[in-house]
Amino acid sequence: MRVNYSTGAKWEDIVGYCRAVQIGNTVEISGTVASDGNQVIAKGDFYGQTRYIIEKIEGVLTKAGFALSDVVRTRIYVTDISNWEAVGKAHGEFFKNIKPVTSMVEVSGLIAPDYLVEIEATAVKE
Repeated sequence: MRVNYSTGAKWEDIVGYCRAVQIGNTVEISGTVASDGNQVIAKGDFYGQTRYIIEKIEGVLTKAGFALSDVVRTRIYVTDISNWEAVGKAHGEFFKNIKPVTSMVEVSGLIAPDYLVEIEATAVKE
């Protein structure tokens, strides 16, 4: 059975996506940036954006009945790889003991210039 978790943002219908999709014991979470509505959170701050994003991911996991401890993969996109330590520090604060597989990739840009980090996640319940 498929369950879609939507934020209700207008972009979901325009682009044709939702925040997360759960099928059985697996949930996939869309690329997540540091935004609250139209407001960019932690503008100019790689560490702050990463923390906010992971907290936002945790929120949808909770809604789906999952936890950060169920995360098995994260994919991290950054606009400047020289800031990998700040991003990695924030990621580690949440996942130090969970240790999901991960990738961190530099991209030429995200959907808007003030977004510095975007993260996707996959969670599986045993």
